Amino acid sequence: MTNILDDYALVSPLRYRNNWLKIAIVGFGVLVGVSSQSFIPPFAIALCMSFTTVYFGKTSLKFYLTILSAPAVFVLLSVIIIAFFFGSGTEIFGFNIFNYHLGVNTGGLDMALLVFSRTLSGMSCLFFLALTTPMVELFSVLKATKLPDSFIEISMMMYRYIFVFLEVAWGIKYAQTVRLGYKDWRTALNSLAMLSTTLFIRSWEQGEKIFISMSARCYDGKLIFFEEKRPIRANELVLTCTYFAVVLVLWYLTRINSIF
Repeated sequence: MTNILDDYALVSPLRYRNNWLKIAIVGFGVLVGVSSQSFIPPFAIALCMSFTTVYFGKTSLKFYLTILSAPAVFVLLSVIIIAFFFGSGTEIFGFNIFNYHLGVNTGGLDMALLVFSRTLSGMSCLFFLALTTPMVELFSVLKATKLPDSFIEISMMMYRYIFVFLEVAWGIKYAQTVRLGYKDWRTALNSLAMLSTTLFIRSWEQGEKIFISMSARCYDGKLIFFEEKRPIRANELVLTCTYFAVVLVLWYLTRINSIF
């Protein structure tokens, strides 16, 4: 249970910056990346967001590349399929496999690069928010948006107890492992069934304990969220506007032309 995203967000210097500004930056990056007709603006967004997360957010580069590479593997597989089986135009290269011709044309490569860049920019934006803003502060932002209280409170409890139940599950699994509970396939299947059953019972018991403890504290259906006021500084506003302007210029200049 170490090195989760909230651990890095809690110690990030960007945690103490205005949350609304960070959300605006992320929303801008996602919208421009999705609407771009060229892979250049999304790549620029991904580069800026990654640099900000690592340099200003003080996130470990090794950890950042690790979490970024996990979904990137699935994206690369999709990109390869798109490059070979979609699009039209002049063939760039090709080869034969069992008398079946496979080739990459200009349209397919353009589409593959666009899909890859859009996905990379979206992941970079979301990782920027996750690694610089703790979830408790995001819940306070949701509270300020006047969303239903029940929706926010249920979301907060679900997020909190995901880690509680993971910790219980890892404890049970470790106890089973030291007792050779996973020595072969049949034993492992039996141990997994016992783990699932025990975890369900523990979850039920934990839910009853939460209800009793909240009732004892005079819970009336509403949770109080603390939100620290953090004004936007002049240098932050200048950097953000510069970033927006550069990305919009790239988006405008590449809205029609493709690389091939």
